[in-house]
Amino acid sequence: MSVSVLSSWGLLGGSIPVAVFVTILLEAFGVPLPGESALIAASAAAGDGATRLSYVFVAAWAGAVIGDNIGYLIGRRYGQSLIERFGPRIGLTTARYVRVEAAARKYGVIMVMFARFFVVLRQFNGLVAGSTGMPWLRFLVANIVGAAAWAGVWTTVGDSAARWLTHHPNTMHFVPLLAISAVAIFIAMRLFRKRRPR
Repeated sequence: MSVSVLSSWGLLGGSIPVAVFVTILLEAFGVPLPGESALIAASAAAGDGATRLSYVFVAAWAGAVIGDNIGYLIGRRYGQSLIERFGPRIGLTTARYVRVEAAARKYGVIMVMFARFFVVLRQFNGLVAGSTGMPWLRFLVANIVGAAAWAGVWTTVGDSAARWLTHHPNTMHFVPLLAISAVAIFIAMRLFRKRRPR
């Protein structure tokens, strides 16, 4: 099934790693793209034999590292004022910036290493690390390690899921139900958060 989904996106064959690289690179400095979802789908396609899992891993890792470093350079060169001025256009509101900046100052390298596993941090940790003056070499090493761990986890999850579904085809009937349930839970949680008093 994962192959048919990727086929509808035009991501079959050798273009899968390229699409993963570009998507994750752009997402890494704020462009609202589904990098993690693309990585999982591409890894599932690799499990079906559409491409090599190692290519998907390298593409995801390289896209994450290069994208985060572009974000770091933007933040370092242009600083907080530019981020506050143009950040809302890419989803980096002042409130989000303050939260990520506080995490960067408090946790530093640890935040960079694990940022890719969290939605807001994944998109903006490079920008904020640069704007808060984190030394580049320290950022680079932490970013390389964190990107490798993130790419390794999600390529393994996608590949394992595809292989498991191949050997248990009857479970495919439950996938739409699970997807609808997940969407319903997500919407309910968003509505609850909006109604909850500040």
